[in-house]
This record gives sequence, structure tokens and C-alpha cells, in this order.
Amino acid sequence: MLNSKKKQPVVLQVLPELAHGGVEAGTVEIALELQARGIKNFVASKGGRLVYELEKANVPHFMLDLKTKNPIKLYLNSKKLEKIIKDNGVNIVHARSRAPAWSAYWAAKRAGVHFMTTFHGTYGLGPLGIKKLYNRVMTFGEIVIAISEHIKKHMLQHYKVDEGKIRLIHRCVNVERFAPKAVSQERIIAAIKDNNLPEDKPIVSLIGRVTHWKGQHKLIEALTKTKHTNFHCLIVGSDQGRTSYTDSLRALAKKLGVIDRVQFIGHSFDIPALLMVSDIVLSTAIEPEAFGRAAIEGQAMGKIVIASNIGGSLENTIDGVTGKLYEAQDSQALADAIDWALDLPENEKAKIGKAAIKNVKDNFTKQKMCDKTVAVYEEILGNTK
Repeated sequence: MLNSKKKQPVVLQVLPELAHGGVEAGTVEIALELQARGIKNFVASKGGRLVYELEKANVPHFMLDLKTKNPIKLYLNSKKLEKIIKDNGVNIVHARSRAPAWSAYWAAKRAGVHFMTTFHGTYGLGPLGIKKLYNRVMTFGEIVIAISEHIKKHMLQHYKVDEGKIRLIHRCVNVERFAPKAVSQERIIAAIKDNNLPEDKPIVSLIGRVTHWKGQHKLIEALTKTKHTNFHCLIVGSDQGRTSYTDSLRALAKKLGVIDRVQFIGHSFDIPALLMVSDIVLSTAIEPEAFGRAAIEGQAMGKIVIASNIGGSLENTIDGVTGKLYEAQDSQALADAIDWALDLPENEKAKIGKAAIKNVKDNFTKQKMCDKTVAVYEEILGNTK
């Protein structure tokens, strides 16, 4: 009798756009997993290059200007989302970002369907906490997914949210894509040749969006403090058109006399190959990261990860086992950590690499994230006791 009453999830995920980033990657991963399980699902966003991934898997995508913060457009978007919900039998609306979450919340309320959220970041609170009024929509979900313990603590500290409705689901790595065996020799050669990388020096890589809080400037400062100088440093990632910080990094590197040791690659479509040619992978955030996907991607590839000791890194990097944690914002501590990694004997490097891969497979796989998220969908529909 219980099985006959079980409801099948029909999920609509809502986010600003599908360009690149952790929110976007997580959305696509869940959409593809639902499709593979035969669970009807949809995505609504302003679009972007990752729409192609949905199209390949026949996941319907609705193009709406969900990146807008204009109050009138937020209301109009809510009406469009309401129609999508009703036309497609959606029974769960899953919002992943603040502005579209307001539209999705109003739409779900009017349509009489379940509303849930994933709290992806430590959104700015503004002067006197005024932005909390805008941010709080991310706590309106019947269930709220926190992507790390750090985010869960942030919610409990700053918002009046019932701890009982928070579900901790860490972000993940696709271990089929991020695995040493998954990267062919041809891709490794291409990564070296296309980026003109030296083959006679260790490669130290910092991969992620180029923005001040990610701490790329601290890496450049650290290059003047390391005892080792015979290594090549990659700063990989997009500045999303905000070039002033990138320009300041180049100027700083030139001023400090390390410009010849730093290479700016910009956005790359083959991160696994760049990780494979790297010896050390960095995460240098000067503000707490919500989770820090770059650190677990590096670990999945069996690389030594050096990460600042704040935010999600405390949960995904095991100090002295899968890499090293250093004092955030301390460029000397970062330099010392790089020297530590470069001084490791080969057997210790191999041991750390093996432990790093195990850490990811035990805790941060795409399958684990998807299983836990689907379980939340079942829970919200009342399919679990």
C-alpha cells in the first residue's frame, strides 16, 4: 500500500545561468543523474555553455533572464516559472541562487508545490546586515542543503533557520573525469605544448576564478619568499571580464621580480590535463570558501594540495595526510608549505597522492552527492519515514 502512494519526483532546478562554476556544475550533475534514473527534471536559467550538456542528455532547459535582480523582472519571472511548473507537472522547485530563488519561491507558493534550496555561499551581509533580508530567501526551503559544515554554521549564526531542516551534502568531484587514468598521454602532451609549459621544472598550479578573495596575489608574494626558485607557477582561471585585478597581479609579479616564474592561462577547458602536469595544487583563498572544489579535484588526481586553513578546506583537505593547510593570508606560511611539498621524497609524495585519492573516493564523489540529493527529493515528497 505504501508503494502505491509513493510520489515520483518531478524537479525544476533554478539558477542564474549555466556558464561555469560550482553552482552550475552541481546543477548539471544532478540533472544528468536524475535523467539517468528516469526521473523527470528540468532546468531554468539565462543559459550558457553548459546548456549543451543538458541537451546531450535530453534534459529540457527553459531560457529565462534569471540573472536579473530587477524587482519587476523577478515578479515576471515568477509568473513564467509558475507556468512551467503547471505545464510540466513539477512537484519540487530547487533554487540555487538568491535572485532566481525569489522568483522560484513565489512561483512554487502560487503553484502549491514543494520549494527547497541549496545554500552555496557565505553571501555578503552588507552594512548593519541589511542584505540578510535579500539573502534569507535561501533559508525559505522546506529543506535547505548546506554544501559544507562551514556553510551550515554560517546559516545558523546569521539567519533564523531551523537546524532540523538543514541537510549537509558536500560538493563533489566527477571521479570518472578527474582521475589519473582518465587523462590520456595525448591530452597531457597537448596541455604542455598548447600552454608552452616547461618540462624540466615542477609545476605549481592555482586553478580557480581570478578574483581578490581567491588570493592569487598572496601566491605572487609567496614566490619571493620560497627557498626553492626553480619551479613554474600557473594561475589558471577567468577573471570574468574584471581585468583590473588580473592587471594588478601582473604588475605585482613584475614589481617583485617573479614575472618570469608566473604564467596566466585564463579559462581552460581541460583542467584534468593541467592537473596531471602539475606537481602541487594550491587553494589560496583569503576569505572562507564555501567548500573549495579545486582542492578535491587536485586530490582526485593524486596531487599534493596546499590550502589555506579556513572555510571548506578544513573539511576536504587533511593536514599532513592529503596535503597541507597553512595560515590564511600569510604569504610566508604559503611559501613554507610550497617548500615543504617540493622537499618531499618521492615515496612520501606517492603516499600523499594515494591518500588524497582515497579521501575523495570515500567522501566526495559525484555519486555520493547525487544519492544524498535524490534522498532529499524523496524526503520532501514524504516517500521516506
